[in-house]
Amino acid sequence: MTKMTAKQRAAWERSRDLNAELREAIADAKHDRWARKTEFTPLANGRMRRRITRRDGTVEKDEVIPASRAALVAARAGTGLSQSQFAEIMGVSVRTLQDWEAGRRQPSGAAQTLLRIAATHPRIVREAVA
Repeated sequence: MTKMTAKQRAAWERSRDLNAELREAIADAKHDRWARKTEFTPLANGRMRRRITRRDGTVEKDEVIPASRAALVAARAGTGLSQSQFAEIMGVSVRTLQDWEAGRRQPSGAAQTLLRIAATHPRIVREAVA
């Protein structure tokens, strides 16, 4: 995906129909259609590959997550919950969870314990949401 120039971005912004985009997004949400899908694949050395794909098939991000962060990613991926749902279960803000997943911050001792439980027993975490 190439970066737009300022002139291209201005032309694109002028051509947008925000009402139509919002109606489409609401319809997609109601019909459980996704705009982006994240897939996690464990690698042999303990690391994990995260691949974010857009609905049109383009790959937005394809990265290898170090083993130190892979446990957190595996815990959330195993539950099948969104970041906001998982953060609510963990009792933290979405921003904190994002910082953990990006490696900018480390979970506290209690949070690490909850993450281990989530990784080991994802069904229990999903039941807590219901």
